[in-house]
Amino acid sequence: MASDNGLTLTVVGCGTMGIAILGGIMDSLNTSSQSSEQEQSLPPRLPNRFNATCRSDRSASRIKNELGKYNANLNVIQSDNVRAMKEADVVLLACKPFYVKDVLQAEGVREALEGKLLISILAGVPEAQLEDLLYPGLSHEQVREKITIVRTMPNTASKVRESMTVINQSTPPLPQDTKNLVHWMMSRIGKVVEIEPKNMDACTALCGSGPAFAALIMEALADGGVAMGIPRAEANLMAAQVMRGTTGLVQDGEHPAILREKVSTPGGCTIGGLLALEDGAVRSHVSRAVREATVVASLLGSGAKNVNGTRH
Repeated sequence: MASDNGLTLTVVGCGTMGIAILGGIMDSLNTSSQSSEQEQSLPPRLPNRFNATCRSDRSASRIKNELGKYNANLNVIQSDNVRAMKEADVVLLACKPFYVKDVLQAEGVREALEGKLLISILAGVPEAQLEDLLYPGLSHEQVREKITIVRTMPNTASKVRESMTVINQSTPPLPQDTKNLVHWMMSRIGKVVEIEPKNMDACTALCGSGPAFAALIMEALADGGVAMGIPRAEANLMAAQVMRGTTGLVQDGEHPAILREKVSTPGGCTIGGLLALEDGAVRSHVSRAVREATVVASLLGSGAKNVNGTRH
């Protein structure tokens, strides 16, 4: 548990992702036992006071309803980001990417954030853009003297603590205590990996959009089962468990290609099905989906729209 000298964490724009991250942190703090490995990597100070900002009464009620069960020191603040930032030691920026300019260039925000740690989960908004919005004209080195900005990319599986969160590698490297804090926070909602800044848009596509691609494939598997007479509810359960089990094997060290080969017995049903998938260029289309999503991710921060005129 965080002690009385713990940190105040403010989540700005606390929607679905903000609630998931706060829930993961609060749930972890409520857990009385920690493994020795976790204890060794714990930062010296943990968040134990929380602010969540939103704009509507409906959003405020949702935050209280979903997070109230943790009995944490939670304060929901409506339409006053500056106040919430002033009270914080750490700020998690969780608004929609196309609101970032309005949020960061509001009067008093720069002063409220100075000297603090700002963690962004905004898709398609690079660290340099955040720096320019807060301190236009200053170099990266000059900005680092005023504020520490860390870009992260969690995904929707944060809700069930199964996110694949990517953390942007900082240059120069973060102080070890700060790095440990960011990793600790994001590991409350799943797995964490650090990646070079040039790959962040691709990671947004793979990890952020990936659940939608996987859901489409899972739905197709279930549809196939239904077509052959399996009831819909059972087919959905089977498809979901098949994907869960497969990911478990891969995370346990099995290479996807080797796993596929193990299942493909000569003359069997699996190889027949795989040939049908290859005829449909499924592998190519899924890979191209990640590439297309990467292109769109690179436009999100500017508020640009994709070719169909819609946002991600």
